[in-house]
Amino acid sequence: MRMVMTMGNPTSPTNHATAPDSSNETADLAFLLRAMHADLGLLQRLRPEQLMAALKETGREIARLQAFQLHCLASLRRRRSDARELASELALTLHVTDNRAGAMISAAEALTKRLPRTLRLMDEGKLDFYRAMKVTDGTSWMSDHDARIVDVLLESRLEEKNPTQIRKSTAYAAMKIDPIGAASRMAQRRKERRVVLHHQDEGISRLAVDNVSTEKATAAYLRIDKIARALRTGTEKRTLDQLRADVALDLLLSGRGGVSEKTEVYLYLDLETYLGLNENPAELTGHGPIPAELARHIATGPDTTLRRVITDPLTGQVIEVGKFRYKPSLDVEEFVRVRDRECRQPGCPRPAQNCVVEPVGSHRRNTDTSMSYCIRHRRLKNRADWQYRVLDGGKVSITTPTGQRIETIPPPVHEPRAEHPEEERLGA
Repeated sequence: MRMVMTMGNPTSPTNHATAPDSSNETADLAFLLRAMHADLGLLQRLRPEQLMAALKETGREIARLQAFQLHCLASLRRRRSDARELASELALTLHVTDNRAGAMISAAEALTKRLPRTLRLMDEGKLDFYRAMKVTDGTSWMSDHDARIVDVLLESRLEEKNPTQIRKSTAYAAMKIDPIGAASRMAQRRKERRVVLHHQDEGISRLAVDNVSTEKATAAYLRIDKIARALRTGTEKRTLDQLRADVALDLLLSGRGGVSEKTEVYLYLDLETYLGLNENPAELTGHGPIPAELARHIATGPDTTLRRVITDPLTGQVIEVGKFRYKPSLDVEEFVRVRDRECRQPGCPRPAQNCVVEPVGSHRRNTDTSMSYCIRHRRLKNRADWQYRVLDGGKVSITTPTGQRIETIPPPVHEPRAEHPEEERLGA
């Protein structure tokens, strides 16, 4: 196992991206939506960028209506003493299951009582219910006071993030605010570890291992994936997913999986956390934030390899990874993977270890122009209707076929420092 040590505090691991507004092509989308309701044939006369803008505005209206629905639910809950009974009625009204109705009621209570700023984003059409539930789920174990602090911290960070990014950001903020509670929750969840067998129709079943330690689950998956990829010869007709499933069952049933091998995962934690001087969350690439206690457990393992990472204190960006010990082409790949952590396509959680490192566009291969891309987004990057450009400061500008422009930079390894210490003390 390889561990990467940094000299700063890790931040949320998701790619940071900003999407400039590209809705100027349509002057009145509300009118357009009403017109399309009256005549769906109008869709055929709209340009692709207009259709994309209409989709975006429709999403905003849906979020506002979902927020209103939650306000109604919260008001009903205040008037009904039995939450289960209310859930049963709601399930009949909305034609959903009781479990789904109960989850909606719990989310409505949490958003109105503990997470008012997140609910306000829904009111403004900036956050839909599915993404908001990543915040309610991620703070469900916290006290009301601590949940409200997380709500304040996340207010300006949710609008442009997808559900996976919100889940990770919420987990990081929650662990940061209540590290002791996070460690206790982790210990409790580990006590609930189990193997689940769920029989489905047509002779098909699902076998899962729940609530096991993240580092072991990740290492087990990577071992299965490595064996499965090795079996993909020219005559092999099974897909990679089928091979992984077959390898996992073979290992369980026969115990034969070859010689035990080390598996490489990237763990980012700052030096003070490693020394036990603070309880800042660390990050396990491909998973997200993990409690400091678990990070130290992994870092002090007998098979863990430590690598020094030097970062720019003002930006948190990686500027050096240990000492370059290999030929230059390998140096570039290792540096880029450590810097990027995950696929550079905004929102893609694929770990950089499983990505291809290659330059963007016609640039030559070096650490400034090379990026990590998973197979799927590498194909997207090479399409003629998607444009990728390298900008200053390690940014990549992505232009979609409908003209939306998104800028992405590698996530900083630690929170950027204020250029002047007095500014940081004053919160400037």
